[in-house]
Amino acid sequence: MDIKLFRDLDRLRETGNFSQAATMGHMSQPAFSRRIKSLEAWVGVTLVDRSRQPVTLTEAGNQMLEAGLQALTRIEQERSQILEAQSLPDTYVVTFGTQHSIGWRFYPAWLQALEEAYGPILSRLRADDLPNCLRDLEQGHVDFVIAYEAPQILPRPATDSVRIGDDRLIAVCKPDKDGAPIYRFEATDIEMPFLRFGDSAPIGAHLDMMFDARGLHPRLRTVYENSMAGALRIRARAGDGVAWLPRSLVTPDLETGALVETGAPDWTVDLEIRLFRNSARSNRITRAIWSFLKGRQDAYLLP
Repeated sequence: MDIKLFRDLDRLRETGNFSQAATMGHMSQPAFSRRIKSLEAWVGVTLVDRSRQPVTLTEAGNQMLEAGLQALTRIEQERSQILEAQSLPDTYVVTFGTQHSIGWRFYPAWLQALEEAYGPILSRLRADDLPNCLRDLEQGHVDFVIAYEAPQILPRPATDSVRIGDDRLIAVCKPDKDGAPIYRFEATDIEMPFLRFGDSAPIGAHLDMMFDARGLHPRLRTVYENSMAGALRIRARAGDGVAWLPRSLVTPDLETGALVETGAPDWTVDLEIRLFRNSARSNRITRAIWSFLKGRQDAYLLP
């Protein structure tokens, strides 16, 4: 049985006329009629009510049409994926886009953990601001984006995400000679020099919500802003002010004493690190990685 006969049956359902349906299928009416009759012979029942004009499908005809179109769609999808698999090079390079702060420390550790469990992959990294990363994902310039969850930037309809890690924004500054923070918040009437994330950095929205809840906005005086956490880290190490930075980024500084935590213990913001993909722009390699991660969402949660 030619499964494409279901396309003919669908044309007949749409037009209600054998001649018009035959024209849509680029064939003569007698040839089209024979194809419909051959489908009915294969099913073993009448699929078309020819007793009136326009003709309509019987209940069995509608039932078989729905099943046939679903099967045809699945077969065509599988065929497309098989052809795609044959055309992809064995040396396909998976491209990850990340926010700068994630790309410096979290990404290398996460990628190593992924390859130890999944297997080696060829990959490259493109670090940029989150809006640019999401634009590249939509346009197919990167395969995945790794970013802190940012509810104010809504993913496109074709974008899926999976949680792959956790982080926390903490307040840090340079220590004095005794190892204590040079900027302390004990005195409520003193404004603290604040190293702020720029407006183009979505991570700053997380901080604004916490500042509102803790009443911190009036106590902070912006002296420098930048969308890159690494730039704020440099200024904090130089003693220019207080910055809220990802713990994963500043852990080496805390261990060596280049930075210390300041402020109250609850002046922190928990963050999820998520991997995003554009399901409309995937291939067999990226689909395999995605399926692996979806099946083991908690396997690579790094501190």
